[in-house]
Amino acid sequence: LPFSSSSYFRRLGGANFAPSSGPRGKKFANSEELFSSRLKRSAPMAAGRAIHQLLRKKLQSHSSVPPLLSSLVVKQGQDGFGNAGMKSLRALALIGAGVSGILSFGTIASADEAEHGLACASYPWPHKGILSSYDHGSIRRGHQVYQQVCASCHSMSLISYRDLVGVAYTEEEVKAMAAEIEVVDGPNDEGEMFTRPGKLSDRFPQPYANEQAARFANGGAYPPDLSLITKARHNGQNYVFALLTGYHDPPAGVSIREGLHYNPYFPGGAIAMPKMLIDGAVEYEDGTAATESQMGKDVVSFLSWAAEPEMEERKLMGFKWIFVLSLALLQAAYYRRLKWSVLKSRKLVLDVVN
Repeated sequence: LPFSSSSYFRRLGGANFAPSSGPRGKKFANSEELFSSRLKRSAPMAAGRAIHQLLRKKLQSHSSVPPLLSSLVVKQGQDGFGNAGMKSLRALALIGAGVSGILSFGTIASADEAEHGLACASYPWPHKGILSSYDHGSIRRGHQVYQQVCASCHSMSLISYRDLVGVAYTEEEVKAMAAEIEVVDGPNDEGEMFTRPGKLSDRFPQPYANEQAARFANGGAYPPDLSLITKARHNGQNYVFALLTGYHDPPAGVSIREGLHYNPYFPGGAIAMPKMLIDGAVEYEDGTAATESQMGKDVVSFLSWAAEPEMEERKLMGFKWIFVLSLALLQAAYYRRLKWSVLKSRKLVLDVVN
């Protein structure tokens, strides 16, 4: 206050606030102390009234405020801004904050979905279990899909022909397959490079000589190497399958630049690779119907094997180690219970008399 409590008391009339002769008069030595005490007690009430008036003016000045909230504030002004009204205002504030949070979360989720791609479903792959192995028939069909559909643009620089022996083909089949390609080798005794038929030790052929040639042939996009693609992408197997089978027309309001194709599972929704898996694009050797989903499943099985060719051996070795360690644990428990516990609980008695 810009003036002292004593002067304000004199203006109001000190006689009205004079202390009584009873116990209350003993508590307050003079009327000025009584006024100061009452002034302190009335300060929160005055602040509450001021906040109420300010809120009422704000609500009346904005026509977009819901009438329920406006009537609630007016009612609380009539009731003295009670506790029930404060609880109602807090409840409305919490509801508004919750609605705003839900809307903002939905907006962020939509933006994240557009930036990082649509979340793909989880599929029951036959080799996903702890003791499950690859479907080698599916690996063979997947290699056929890779050869006839994917190998024209994508390389698999970490896979050799000999890796296919015993997995999807016999040794004679793989030798015949490798002999169909020509490999630049050398130098020979004369210091010159030469070409020869492929061998089991050769890697899969590269579709392009270098990255610049690959980008030039694909409109600036660089087709990634598929040797480790299922491990290089988040949720790799499910993502690759969803990407290969997820092409469709863009929804209303979404424009795709010329040369790109709409795929919601690809980050950004626009991918340079066109839809490659079309029903009947491959004729399987075993007579399996070459549907889009079947080809996607087979090529993903092949790519999963290419990324982890040692998976079956690793699972088998892990099972063997668990079995051996279980036997060792049982032996240790037996020794602990019947041998060591006897030694540990043994007590020595010292006869000091004799």
